[in-house]
Amino acid sequence: MGGYAYDGKAGDGVLARSALSDRLSRLDLVMQNQDNREHDILDSDDYYQFQGGMTNAVTVLKGDAPDVFHNDHSNPSVPKIRTLKEELNRVIRTRVLNPKWIDAMQEHGYKGAFEMAATVDYLFAYDATTDLVANYQYEQVCDRLLFNEKNRNFLEKNNPHALEEMAERLLEACQRGMWTESDAKQEALQNLLLDIDHQQEQVHQD
Repeated sequence: MGGYAYDGKAGDGVLARSALSDRLSRLDLVMQNQDNREHDILDSDDYYQFQGGMTNAVTVLKGDAPDVFHNDHSNPSVPKIRTLKEELNRVIRTRVLNPKWIDAMQEHGYKGAFEMAATVDYLFAYDATTDLVANYQYEQVCDRLLFNEKNRNFLEKNNPHALEEMAERLLEACQRGMWTESDAKQEALQNLLLDIDHQQEQVHQD
């Protein structure tokens, strides 16, 4: 969606951003179709870039947020239509907070920690563009991935940069007002980042 129009005959597109803006300002609904179960909306940046980006564009141009849906066509005979809020809740509950997924990521060391950090990043991006992540979901993710002693030890040992990135992203959510009623967690995240800095300084000194 680059703001160009094509008439089907000429090879090059013609800049038509005003026409695109006009069309977007009239949308009432944004829909994302998914036809596989190989991944979900929080383990690829493609989903929030399209769905979140379009939702944000419509909200800005129209002055009102559109309805946002996720259509699961992985089983074509039984399609499932959910609101984006419902789909985010489903993915957070069934994967991100799932002890089996966390244990599986721990088995993959550095790469597993990277996947955890990427998931938090995509969750943040979805909220930044759609405002559909709830305070309690941020808190649960924070508690399970950063402040669970076993997982924090795993991150510190295998990929401390992933731990730092997650803490910074969640702290940013607090500071930008996306995660509200989070004073205690905000202080805990700040202290965690100070601990990480201290550990990094010790490593450099050694």
